[in-house]
Amino acid sequence: MDSLFTQNVSDEPDDIPQTQEPVWIFGKKYNAIKELDTIRRFIRSKLWFTYRKGFVPIGGCSSAYTSDKGWGCMLRCGQMVLAQALVALHLGHDWQWNPQTKDSTYLKILSKFEDKRTAPFSIHQIALMGASEGKEVGQWFGPNTIAQVLKKLVAYDEWSSITIHVALDNTLIVNDVLRQCRVEGATAAEEDKTEEPFRAPSQWKPLLLLIPLRLGLSDINPVYINGLKTSFKIPQSLGVIGGKPNLALYFIGCVEDQVIFLDPHTTQRYGCVDQKIDDEDVEMDQTYHCKAASRIPISGIDPSVALCFFCATEKEFKSLCKSMQSELITPEKQPLFELCAERPAHWSPVEDIATEALGVASSNLLDFEPLDRQYDDSDEEFELLG
Repeated sequence: MDSLFTQNVSDEPDDIPQTQEPVWIFGKKYNAIKELDTIRRFIRSKLWFTYRKGFVPIGGCSSAYTSDKGWGCMLRCGQMVLAQALVALHLGHDWQWNPQTKDSTYLKILSKFEDKRTAPFSIHQIALMGASEGKEVGQWFGPNTIAQVLKKLVAYDEWSSITIHVALDNTLIVNDVLRQCRVEGATAAEEDKTEEPFRAPSQWKPLLLLIPLRLGLSDINPVYINGLKTSFKIPQSLGVIGGKPNLALYFIGCVEDQVIFLDPHTTQRYGCVDQKIDDEDVEMDQTYHCKAASRIPISGIDPSVALCFFCATEKEFKSLCKSMQSELITPEKQPLFELCAERPAHWSPVEDIATEALGVASSNLLDFEPLDRQYDDSDEEFELLG
């Protein structure tokens, strides 16, 4: 009996610590002692994208890239945050998956990320769009690059009904977002009205907001840690794209002084779920859901990150801005970023800023691309690019 008990204990995943401290995941608060199963069901419901092997070559038949192992981890993290935004919009924040799920909307979302050229958010489309921005297939992306690439790709998929805004230079320009998301000819929703807020497509283009930041040189500056933890507590949070040195990870929450993440560094075979009719489809579907999350100290993450937020309505965006000001900016001696109503007059045109942020021609010390890393799982060393 004792040996059986010991085996059960050892089999228990070390994903969520047994602590009285609150667990925060995507802006929701949990009690690890009372709600452990709920937390795990919530995490397992999230779409989990990992390395795959055996897919059609990226770039055509002459290409050797039939797997993204060793270079696609940030691309997979980008897929995860975009998928979470689509699930939140089309199925709801609290939607849950199980192995028997055959919801047509869920299967449609999943099909958008299949590892084939025709899928709008496939590894193929992301890698090839990255190549058009100066990142050849097989090179490692940074948080800013994946943000810029996803911003371009969502414009081509009408069904997703989503737009992406990438805040540059550590500054979120509120009116830039409003101009981007308000549907032409529509009347803005008032934030103080009590009735149900207007929803897309009548008034507002649902927003995935990405804020690339550099929070230190080689290590995260301790002055930013509290703000980073607070970002996970905001209701509109979709986590943080980032990693630890050499590895891209998707941080979905925090507990105590640790961050909880989904790890793309598992290589699985290529396959499609289709309509989930047969056992093979059911088995393949399960490979898109992680059985257990992982965690690391927040002080150990790489300082290059991108905060992620989702606002289905204008009311949610205005609420987000209030939370950012009151919780992320005002209390901090050194805020993570600035919040401005309009673009400062001394700023460069938008196109110039975007070009600089992609590392084409910039001397800005806060540029992200020169800090991108080319990494191979079999080699602990990495080289700085740029």
